[in-house]
Amino acid sequence: MVKDIEKYETVIGLEIHVQLKTKSKMFCGCDNKGEDKPANTTVCPICTGHPGVLPVINKQAIEWAVLAALALHFKIPKTSYFDRKSYFYPDLPKGFQISQYGAPIGQDGYLLINLKDHERRVRLERLHLEEDSAKLLHEADKSASYVDYNRSGTPLLEIVTKPDIQSPEEAKIFLQELRLVMRYLDISDADMEKGHLRCDANISLRPKPEYFEAFPKIETQEFYPKTEIKNMNSFGAVEHALAYEIERQAKLWDSGKPPAFQTTRGWNDKLGETLEQRGKEEKHDYRYFPEPDLPPLVFGKKLFDEIHNKMVELPYEKRERLEKQLGLTSYEAKILTENKHLVNFFEEVISELKAWLISLEEIEGTEEEIWKKNKKKLVSKVASWIISRLLKLLNEARTEVNESKITPENFAELITLIYQNKINQNTAQVILGEMFKSGKDPSNIMEEKDLGQLDKSKDLEKIVENVVNNNPEIVKQYIAGKTTVLQYLIGQVMKETKGRADPKVVRELLIYKLK
Repeated sequence: MVKDIEKYETVIGLEIHVQLKTKSKMFCGCDNKGEDKPANTTVCPICTGHPGVLPVINKQAIEWAVLAALALHFKIPKTSYFDRKSYFYPDLPKGFQISQYGAPIGQDGYLLINLKDHERRVRLERLHLEEDSAKLLHEADKSASYVDYNRSGTPLLEIVTKPDIQSPEEAKIFLQELRLVMRYLDISDADMEKGHLRCDANISLRPKPEYFEAFPKIETQEFYPKTEIKNMNSFGAVEHALAYEIERQAKLWDSGKPPAFQTTRGWNDKLGETLEQRGKEEKHDYRYFPEPDLPPLVFGKKLFDEIHNKMVELPYEKRERLEKQLGLTSYEAKILTENKHLVNFFEEVISELKAWLISLEEIEGTEEEIWKKNKKKLVSKVASWIISRLLKLLNEARTEVNESKITPENFAELITLIYQNKINQNTAQVILGEMFKSGKDPSNIMEEKDLGQLDKSKDLEKIVENVVNNNPEIVKQYIAGKTTVLQYLIGQVMKETKGRADPKVVRELLIYKLK
């Protein structure tokens, strides 16, 4: 650990590639689901770079790129075009990549992220479309390499941030929020482990202003030579790689030998360190020029109107609304909005719950009065049951809420049964488990399994009396002042009633009986 690491500011910028889930590839009609197919089976002369072929622009990819640009607050030009980016690598069949340089689809955007105690606006430099490269597969002993062209030509959305990110944790939070936006827009699965979302991180250090005098040989400037980190396939890897690089570069600064030029390093997850790969290319190395085989893109008002109509409520907007309108805590709103299907399920449950509540005969008043009086308690209960219990069942089954057998209507009915004290917390969990397995109504499960809650009936009073009579030693301890043994007696009653009694009622009856 570097002793005086606080002397340095961390400067991080990210380059993110998002794989769009269009039906076909960026410039040809090949199936865009090649990752699930045998190698080199979703290919054609266009995506494998045969001479004389002509690319055709994928309209859906353009529309989705504009949709993403609007969601990320980018300025969109009236005209955009594609460029050729020339470089040689075995996974690039044409010897160049069709990308965008001079006129990207979006410029000067931003994304809001929530940190522990404040909100940050991370500025975005550009958003553009390009085609993906093929995939290289290497033998373990490095004796041979193979190329799978199924991925070649897949539409990629590249999003480049400004150097606004100040820590590895911020980088991780930013990527998680960006993934959410892509999933809410439904333009990408954005699964980092599967390569749908890939990230390269650029990082450099610089002395804080008050420490410049300690580095007289270093010219004072805004940014110092950066290091690009590649091969990070998870959010944790991004965070760990950046933390390692901060430590490595700080040691170089402390030794008087800070990075002198830009380099590219790869993250080795097993070793937990970055390894140097090569010097970093500059923009002029790619010899960009406008792609001669593709026409310019001209964006008109009709297109923008159509895409605006497809815009959905984004994660940060939904979190803000749920906190203001329903009184959710920031923690509850964050957990629920991390999955688009989950938060939709939650809101449908609330809607169904209002209908259940208003239909109950024992509750009087107008719809507005009834909901206003019960909203806070019921919303909190729904959020709690989804987060602490339903999510556990979903995670254990490795499924999504939209794929489960539980409907919002049935979940709302379960909460209503709890609210009416017809079932207690324990039996409610049993019923929820059965709902998850069978998809049955909670009231039917309650009747079939005789799980309805016992109230202060003669049956319950008799059970309490039997428990007291059958445990004379425990009763003596209670009378002698050892009140903690009451919990044992409550447990015995709950056991006899198979969990159907209300523990609070049982406690009251026991105390009355013991007196």
